[in-house]
Amino acid sequence: MIILLVSCTCSMAQEITDTVSSQKKRVRPLRRFEKFIKEFIDFNNYDTTYISPNRYNFAVMLTNNTIFEHYRISTSEPKEQQMSFAPNPSYKIGAYFGWRWFFIGWSVDAAEVFGGHNKHNSKKTEFTFNLYSSKIGVDFYYWKIGNDFKLKDMEGFVIPTPSSSPTNNTPNLRTSINFDGMKAYIKGFNMYYIFNNKHFSYPAAFSQSTNQRKSVGTFLSGISYSSHKMSFDYQKLPSWILDQMEASLKVNKVEYKDFSIHFGYAYNWVFARNCLACVSIAPAVAYKRSRIFSQYEENNDRHHNINFDLITRAGIVYNNSKYFIGASWVGHTYDYKQKYFSMNNTLGTLQFYFGFNFGKKKEYK
Repeated sequence: MIILLVSCTCSMAQEITDTVSSQKKRVRPLRRFEKFIKEFIDFNNYDTTYISPNRYNFAVMLTNNTIFEHYRISTSEPKEQQMSFAPNPSYKIGAYFGWRWFFIGWSVDAAEVFGGHNKHNSKKTEFTFNLYSSKIGVDFYYWKIGNDFKLKDMEGFVIPTPSSSPTNNTPNLRTSINFDGMKAYIKGFNMYYIFNNKHFSYPAAFSQSTNQRKSVGTFLSGISYSSHKMSFDYQKLPSWILDQMEASLKVNKVEYKDFSIHFGYAYNWVFARNCLACVSIAPAVAYKRSRIFSQYEENNDRHHNINFDLITRAGIVYNNSKYFIGASWVGHTYDYKQKYFSMNNTLGTLQFYFGFNFGKKKEYK
């Protein structure tokens, strides 16, 4: 009887021990996950010998933005032809207000303020929202590109000479041809993670919310999504181009969605006290789901393919913690290829800015 009682007691103790051990095993992964999340969102966890924190809560910034756009459409069958379109760069001035990692503001076309519109100008819409922290960054953007494009270059076409076309102004592509038959809409986001986040600061170069004190580089990786819509009224091109244009280039509309994974490298160079230069390149592997609308209904199918994109950034800034002045470039290159039709489009913003910080944080008062 005693033996039986001891045996039962030992059995119960073993079950309790196993239960507690099992619960601990379940709790450990949860605690590790919680620790990982806390470290991931801790934006201020960096080495102060490389990065000095911003002592202020708020910032005001005046900017001058130059927006560049370029589209190239091409075909390789039955023969190679290529056409490049781009509008004149648009110039915008704006004011921005920042709180720690966030900057938000509004910009207007400089021509609307100072004059200089002409009949080929059209309104464009650009909205961007950027978050730069020591570990992660996010870009949201929306572009509506107007119909003031110019045909800048072409290959695979015979350009008529004035002698062979005496009746009208045969163009010289050195001066380009005005073309109002193209419109484009692009929206999307880009998210990335900085691996060497304790030593490298993207905000020091692009949002002026920290100061980089020592030169250092880092690998970065992330994901992107964008939606593209382009309408193309090729019939507005000159007749001598239409006569030579391959049927595969005569598309009315192109729509595609771009899902990509990118991996790249960035380097911050501190070349003088309070002076920083940054260069970042991130190639991307992109899955594209598309649809092309052309004059031939049988070509209006959905397509799925893999292409390569590219995200580039560069910046130079002087920042003494109170005042800052500098310039930055952010560019997106998208590559779309099909058997009979390909398109490459590049969008970029060159920004010059000046600003100051104010409202010291409690710990620095």
